[in-house]
Amino acid sequence: MSVKDQISGDLKTAMKARDQVRLDTLRSVLSAFTYKRVEAGHDPSDDEQLAVLTKLVKQRNDSIAEYTKAGRTELAEKETRERDILQEYLPAQKSADEVRELVRAALAGIPADGRNQGAAMKVVMPQLKGLADGNLVRQIVTEELAKA
Repeated sequence: MSVKDQISGDLKTAMKARDQVRLDTLRSVLSAFTYKRVEAGHDPSDDEQLAVLTKLVKQRNDSIAEYTKAGRTELAEKETRERDILQEYLPAQKSADEVRELVRAALAGIPADGRNQGAAMKVVMPQLKGLADGNLVRQIVTEELAKA
């Protein structure tokens, strides 16, 4: 069952339960899938659907940070609930320790004179695509480079 099919089924459940926040969130996801289909000219693959979901989660995280900074707690709470709903459809994220292990292994494979953030990110990100937040990976790469 694809992510889109699962979301469509959960949308019907949310309608029956009259869960407005879940309903609105799932509708926005289906709308994003439709936009992606029009943009790409074909139905999005499972990987493309996960990329859309990841993008929506990132947007929610950015909004939460801005609303919190502006003191708009009610809007930050709404965005947090939407983010949590979206994360249910994403694969489990790697912990910081798991990311750190991958980064250390990648740095060990890069020659000492070529170790920089760009080279490390180029090696690590394909392994962590959809499994870890890019900002977390960048932060860990920076920390590990400083130790080396």
